[in-house]
Amino acid sequence: MTVLLVDAANVVGSRPDGWWRDRAGATARLLRRLAALPGRELPEGAVGEGAVEEVVAVVEGAARDVPAPDGVRLVRAPGSGDDALAATAAALTGAGRRVLVVTADRGLRARLPEGTGVIGPGRLLDVLDRMAGNESG
Repeated sequence: MTVLLVDAANVVGSRPDGWWRDRAGATARLLRRLAALPGRELPEGAVGEGAVEEVVAVVEGAARDVPAPDGVRLVRAPGSGDDALAATAAALTGAGRRVLVVTADRGLRARLPEGTGVIGPGRLLDVLDRMAGNESG
């Protein structure tokens, strides 16, 4: 089982869908989509191996005060989201958890504990889009 650790600002910013007009609203929409992942076995190779045990999302700035939907644990960064994400990844891997981080930030990737899995936002959003398509059809 895997902990999916999401750089929420990076994922939200990866699609030019008008998120900049309402960062908190865009983050809340992403979190609602992420809430469907705990306990789900994802398509092989889509975002890592095995089922998602837990979703942890790091939120910052204007999105820091968004509500946490059931199924998503929020880390509300008091300052740098990257600092909070790196510290959270270190704490999770230090506790023996398998972690998969979702970010495109190369600087952040370099700060993650050795052996931490990383995927880009596009792969995660593709999975969420497919899941939404299956649920509506």
